[in-house]
Amino acid sequence: MDLKKLLLRNETALIVAIVILSVIIGMKSPEFFTLSTLFDIFRSSFVQLLFALGVLVVIVSGGIDVSFPIVGIFSGYSAVVIMQRFNLDTNSLAIPIALAIVIGIALGAVNSIAIASFGIPTLIATLGTTGIFRGLMLTFIGSSFISDIPAGLDKFATADLLKITPAHGTLARLHVLIIPITIITILVSLLLSRTMFGRSVYALGGGVEATRRLGISIKRTQAKVYMLVGGLSGLAGILYVSLQRKANPYDLAGSELDVIAAVVLGGASILGGYGTVFGTVLGVLLISLIKGNLILLGISGSWQRAAVGALLLIAITAQAIGESRKAKNRRVVTNDEAAEK
Repeated sequence: MDLKKLLLRNETALIVAIVILSVIIGMKSPEFFTLSTLFDIFRSSFVQLLFALGVLVVIVSGGIDVSFPIVGIFSGYSAVVIMQRFNLDTNSLAIPIALAIVIGIALGAVNSIAIASFGIPTLIATLGTTGIFRGLMLTFIGSSFISDIPAGLDKFATADLLKITPAHGTLARLHVLIIPITIITILVSLLLSRTMFGRSVYALGGGVEATRRLGISIKRTQAKVYMLVGGLSGLAGILYVSLQRKANPYDLAGSELDVIAAVVLGGASILGGYGTVFGTVLGVLLISLIKGNLILLGISGSWQRAAVGALLLIAITAQAIGESRKAKNRRVVTNDEAAEK
């Protein structure tokens, strides 16, 4: 890849944006340049990154999913309720995580049935299931705040991989989640780039008819996509409960904008067929940087969502302009070839 193409890559632009924003914040508030702040940004990105990896797969496949926050909190909250009602081992971390993932996959399967079996457009299907899942949770699972979560989840919230006490400043604590989240991120990247499933997802995003001609099952691919998203969302939901040290069925609702914005900012085409895990990671870090540190610039927290929304519009507009230019170039090439004949 030549230097010009490298500089024009979306990931390069994101890295530059993160560096420039960090410098601006650091100039305004020197304490920003500390390990404590860096580790806090990582911690605030863990759950968002898991959601974003699932959303990336959906967008690359040419779909859109807005149900993932509800799937996440449904799974996390339900796992805690099940642990309490059936007196399961409260010191176990594996049991609630396994429960949440299974519940997430089951909810993802509901989405896949609506989309793959009945052909409902992805946005409409996931909007509908969002309301259904939320209603089922509040009616049959519970609607009350739970502060006494299982001990295993509660202890995990303070499980640090690294603690650094500087001579001056705040204690820097790097959560152990950095390891499994990194592994999951690498696995999703390999899944998309090195497996037949990944190639099917990119092909589906490029065009349904072309995918069908390649002999790829549209329904099977869509089913796998939404069940994968469900599993990742379930895991994100139970980790959110653990890190917050509480289970609130009203949490996470409305976080769709941040996650979708991060994925689109990361370069994933809203039309499908393109997207990278590296770009998504950078998009999540940028959104976390904006949401957690705008206040250091003297900007009110109420402007956070406005800033994220503006970035999403800019990213989609840039994609639309790029697609328009590509289409124009293709028409020019086609006309030139026709003239030569």
